[in-house]
Amino acid sequence: MFIVKVPGINGLGKTNGCEKAGNAILKSLKEIYSTEQGKPINVDSLDLEEIHLDNKNLELTNKLIYKNSYDSFELKPKTIFLGGDHSISYSTTKAFLDYCNDSKKEPCLIIFDAHPDCMKPVDNKFPTHEEWLRALIEFGFPKENILLVGVRNADSKENLFLRENNIKKISINQLTEDLQETCDSIMEFSNRKELYVSIDIDVIDPTFAPATGYPESGGLTSREFLYLIQRINKIKNLKAIDIVEINPCKDKNNLTVKLGAKILGELI
Repeated sequence: MFIVKVPGINGLGKTNGCEKAGNAILKSLKEIYSTEQGKPINVDSLDLEEIHLDNKNLELTNKLIYKNSYDSFELKPKTIFLGGDHSISYSTTKAFLDYCNDSKKEPCLIIFDAHPDCMKPVDNKFPTHEEWLRALIEFGFPKENILLVGVRNADSKENLFLRENNIKKISINQLTEDLQETCDSIMEFSNRKELYVSIDIDVIDPTFAPATGYPESGGLTSREFLYLIQRINKIKNLKAIDIVEINPCKDKNNLTVKLGAKILGELI
């Protein structure tokens, strides 16, 4: 498992602080001694890297994220990106798409998020955390291989864009009505494809993860999400995961950072 800290933010000033999440999560991970399956966790032995970014220079930031991501896909069997806000996922998933195309693999993207992040881009070159998925779709990621999970607050224009592009969704109600069966469906969706999973922490209810820019009531419990991630981690073709939108500056009793560390620990 290769872990990359990506302290990138492009959130119109609303995500300042997310760049500190990677270090905070890894510090908290030192207090988690094993996974729930009993596998020991030794932070000092992790294969770890950081992409050093200047968030005032979005062109260079996006180039560095893209290049480092593409290199990791070529060289590492599995990579976890620690954001940063969700804008980093535009460059990481662009690199993932290009890697899949170059290696003749079929890309698949599953996104856990309270929001669809499909607002009309202010700047098509450097999409913000509210726009990255729309920009990725317009860039050419296969629409039929995208699955949005847990969206519970979307702008009317975003909903229209999702309908026009036939983007598949799984609602919070579908998840909670039968978590095991819905998880089976999520895993089936990625069957025989190269899989990238993007995790916006706001898919989880703010009771359990308050430290994020746009908390939305009615989300998953931390226990429900850990079950999902434990199941997803068993997928053989899981190539990459990102964990984004954790803001340590907004946390309460370190709850969100600890949950981020717990999620990371279960993926190792």
